[in-house]
Amino acid sequence: MAAARAGIGIDVGGTKIAAGVIGPDGTVGARSRRDTPAADADAIARTIAEVVEELDAPGAPVGVGAAGHVDLEGVVRTSPNVPGWVREPLQARLEQTLEGRPVVVANDADAAAWGEYRCGGAADVDGLVLLTVGTGVGGGVVIGDRLLRGADGGAGEVGHLIVDEGGPRCNCGNLGCLEAHASGTAIGRKARAAVAEGRVRSTSPLSGRAPGGAEVSRAALDGDPDAREIIAEAGRWLGVGLGALGNVLDPPVFVIGGGVMAAGELLLAPAREAMVERLLGRETRAVPPVRASALGSDAGMIGAGLLAGESTAPRVSADGAGGA
Repeated sequence: MAAARAGIGIDVGGTKIAAGVIGPDGTVGARSRRDTPAADADAIARTIAEVVEELDAPGAPVGVGAAGHVDLEGVVRTSPNVPGWVREPLQARLEQTLEGRPVVVANDADAAAWGEYRCGGAADVDGLVLLTVGTGVGGGVVIGDRLLRGADGGAGEVGHLIVDEGGPRCNCGNLGCLEAHASGTAIGRKARAAVAEGRVRSTSPLSGRAPGGAEVSRAALDGDPDAREIIAEAGRWLGVGLGALGNVLDPPVFVIGGGVMAAGELLLAPAREAMVERLLGRETRAVPPVRASALGSDAGMIGAGLLAGESTAPRVSADGAGGA
C-alpha cells in the first residue's frame, strides 16, 4: 500500500486559482487564492509557481486539477474556460518551473471525485460517480478504489451523455446533452424563455428580468413556484442521466456538487425520483443514494493534493519495509 504524504492541491478554473496544503487525511492547512490569467499559459504557470512558493511546504508534491481535457501525460488538450490552454504541456512545464518537485495534473472534476471518495461524500464506500453541476456539468468516476481516466484521460465527461436526442444544442456541438438540460446555464436559459413566453407569474421575482441560474435558485429557495418548477425540471433531467449512468456503472453512490447544488433538495428530490424510474431491476436491486457534496468548492483542491501525495508516496510492504 502507499504511505500517503502531504501535498499541495491547486484547483485552476476559468476565473480563480485556489490552492492549499492538503494533509493525507484531506485536512486543509495554509491556503492561497489568485485570479486566473486565463488567456496566457505562461502567466498561469508563473502564478501556480508563486502560489506554491507562498504556501511554504518544502518538497511537497503538487497536484493540479485543471478545467479541461487532460490526457494521461498531464497535457491540457483544450479547455473551454481557459483559452490559453491549447495542447498545453502543463505537467511538464510545472515540473521544470518548480525545479524537480513532483507534479500530478488531472482534470478538475476527476480531482474533485477523488477528494469526495477519499474524505468526502463517498468516504464510506468503495467508489462513486460525481457530477459537478454548475456553469456546465462535469464528472468523475471512482470504481473499486480506482479513478477511471480512460485511454486518453477523457473518461467521466458525464455532462455530454446524450439524454434527449434532438434536444437543445450543447456547447460541445451535440444536441440533447445532460449539460444542455441540467446545468446552471441551462436553468438560466429555460427561465429566460419562460419569461419571454409569458409562462411566469407577474408576482414572480423572475418576471420582467433575464435571470441566470443563480437567480433562479435563489427565487426557488425563497418559495417562488415558477422558479421551483424550473429547478425541478433540471432535477428530472439530472435524474435521467443518473439512471443511465446507474445502469452502466452501478456505482455505490452518486455525489452531486457544483453551484446549482445551492438549490439542495429542490434539485435532488426530483433527480432521485427520475433516476429510480429508469434503473434496470429497480424492484429488486440496491438503489444508489444520491448525496450532496461534502467538500463543496474545496473538493477539487483537496482531491488534487491527495492525488499528488498518494501518487508520489513511497511504496510500503505489509510488514512495513520499503519496497519498489
